[in-house]
Amino acid sequence: MAAGLGLRLGLWTRIPAPFGATLRADPGGVCARRAAEQQSVRTACSAASESRHDEKYCLELVRSRDYEGFVASLLLPEEARRSSLALRALNVELAQVKDSVSQKTIGLMRMQFWKTAIEEMYRDEPPKQPVSAELWREKDLEDRAYRNLQELEAYSENTQSTLMYLLLQCLGVKDVHADHAASHIGKAQGIVTCLRATPYHSGRRKVYLPMDICMLHGASQEDFIRGSREQNVRDVVYDIASQAHVHLQHARSFSHSVPAAATAAFLPTVVLEDYLQRVRKVDFDVFHPSLQSRNPLLPIWLYLRSWKKTY
Repeated sequence: MAAGLGLRLGLWTRIPAPFGATLRADPGGVCARRAAEQQSVRTACSAASESRHDEKYCLELVRSRDYEGFVASLLLPEEARRSSLALRALNVELAQVKDSVSQKTIGLMRMQFWKTAIEEMYRDEPPKQPVSAELWREKDLEDRAYRNLQELEAYSENTQSTLMYLLLQCLGVKDVHADHAASHIGKAQGIVTCLRATPYHSGRRKVYLPMDICMLHGASQEDFIRGSREQNVRDVVYDIASQAHVHLQHARSFSHSVPAAATAAFLPTVVLEDYLQRVRKVDFDVFHPSLQSRNPLLPIWLYLRSWKKTY
């Protein structure tokens, strides 16, 4: 009778138990709800902990491998700062692929990992990896120099400029003039990065500078590998640096039309201008020791440019 009443009213039930014991049911499922709430809290805490870990990982990676980008990210509005660090962390991870593998096949496997990771992210199934952000490009894993300056510019557009476009999206900026400026700044940054990395690459017997300019001035890859500071090597650097300067000037020609909110994404121009001025002062000797040290005034200059909202 009681068991039948229990089935009808939903207040009592008989469940199998040792020795035939009869237990009282959970009225209204209170215990079940509490257990679910506790599990939800534990899950939320775990997710928050993982989120903080991922954020710290990206921050430390960018700070150690892209210091200028790290400082520039700190000067962004708070709502865009974390996205910027994640994007730059991804950029660092991809940039390290070529230098961290000895075989092209392994490098391609690592690139495929990132492609798959991004695809899974858009399916709301991100992998357990701290750096998961937008992937928009493929990195050339061939160990060869760029055939010409246009090839280097195209590569820079597909890498550095794309990063600029994503930063503009993080800032909520949708403006054609800002996009044009971002394109030129990205190309300038790619060219300058190629120059800055020349001593490092030369030490590993690799040269990536445009072959057409090297041939124009009679500079061989062996000249760069030996760290030559002859005039023909300086002339190569001069031509390449001049093209970066041209892109920087083009980007600044849009400054009166670019929204003020976009200038935060363009802070790397401070770093580009600093390097171009320093390499000019040493007569375009890309191997000069002074170019291997970081300018201690850069954080201050970045802050002032951020405060003025100019680039």
